[in-house]
Amino acid sequence: MSTQNFNLPDVGEGLTEAEIVAWKVAPGDTVAINDVICEIETAKSLVELPSPHAGVVGELLAAEGATVEVGSPIITFVTDARDDAGPGKVVTAEAPAPEEGGGSVLVGYGTGGGATSRRKRPAERQVRSSVGVIAKPPIRKLARDLGVDLTTVTPTGADGEVTRDDVMTHASQASVFRNIQTPEWGDVREETVPAPHTGPVGVARGLAPAPASATPASALQAQGPTGGGRTESIPVKGVRKATSSAMVQSAYSAPHVTVWKEIDASRTMELVKRLKASPDYADIRVSPLLIMARAVIWAARRTPMVNAAWIETENGAEISVRHYVNLGIAAATPRGLLVPNIKDAQDLGMKDLARALNRLTLTAREGKTSPADQQGGTITITNIGVFGMDAGTPIINPGEAGIVAMGTISQKPWVVDGEVRPRWVTTVAGSFDHRVIDGDGMSRFIADVASVLEEPALLVD
Repeated sequence: MSTQNFNLPDVGEGLTEAEIVAWKVAPGDTVAINDVICEIETAKSLVELPSPHAGVVGELLAAEGATVEVGSPIITFVTDARDDAGPGKVVTAEAPAPEEGGGSVLVGYGTGGGATSRRKRPAERQVRSSVGVIAKPPIRKLARDLGVDLTTVTPTGADGEVTRDDVMTHASQASVFRNIQTPEWGDVREETVPAPHTGPVGVARGLAPAPASATPASALQAQGPTGGGRTESIPVKGVRKATSSAMVQSAYSAPHVTVWKEIDASRTMELVKRLKASPDYADIRVSPLLIMARAVIWAARRTPMVNAAWIETENGAEISVRHYVNLGIAAATPRGLLVPNIKDAQDLGMKDLARALNRLTLTAREGKTSPADQQGGTITITNIGVFGMDAGTPIINPGEAGIVAMGTISQKPWVVDGEVRPRWVTTVAGSFDHRVIDGDGMSRFIADVASVLEEPALLVD
């Protein structure tokens, strides 16, 4: 028997630290190779960390909530030397196939096996019998794919039929409520959340409280249940830390300029309505964002510089023009702002793009967006309209030259052929890196996006 330390690995992102979100094992548990031992949060995603050893869990060297540097030991295993792969050796044990819809896992390890200590993930769902529910076969398939129990869905269709929108709405709401818990208001008006202890490498962090004599009285008052202040301190880490760093870098390295245009999107709304009613889209959620995405891809092909990037090299700067579109969609999630992207979106037809947007949205809300899905974006859309905002001046995602903001679509008076009529009106705004593209180019790009939203038939080319 031997004792093995397991150091926090680099999950393939080049990151320097991660937070221990939750331990899935405890001292004394028996684990097999590739069993999930803990869940960590990097600056980009939640990752399930599998065990490289088979044996018994010895000691947990980092507390839940602690931020640990890559290379620091986080857990010990008591192993049989004959079964252990050992440092530097490749683990070749075959892992079971991942469950559909499972979370991200560490690259190169695979997913968890069947350890007796493994806990059931909250995202795992079972669908009960839906006999008696009125729903078409495509809707039933959609419900099975999303893990939605049709008996719990409120139908809005004719004669009490469950529609595609009913299932998608239920899935979206369930996703949000699985990830968000409403906190209760306590009696304390101030609470200082201590930043993770960054003690020496190899020392258990945050596992035991410091002696009372080592803590100033003022800190005890702030942390204790009788604190009487009016502020709250929240440590900056994880997604918020990464977002703040990226936005500061972007705002102070790229000269931002924003242009916008108010448009009549009535024909876009008509197209969305027709697509929702089409049997071809029975299992797909369709929204104006789909038409917006197609418009951005179409317009980027006509103005390639908006899809380019400013690159600093040893010999000076250069502009990298991408002849493909990895379309980023800014997503507000329970973990913070994420910008996953759809790879090679220019090659997708309307239906495949709609499916990709559906997967991206649900995965982000579940907190399962992988690091790879957030890398390599070329241009981004942020849909601020879902928050009721008319327009905005978004900050460019680092590594890109343009970002488009879509405002809310609402009925307003609009002049059509000399007459004032109610129309569906929205505002499209675009921020751009003035080092890469000039105002005339970005103006043409936004005008093209607006033209498609005004007349989606332009996409038929």
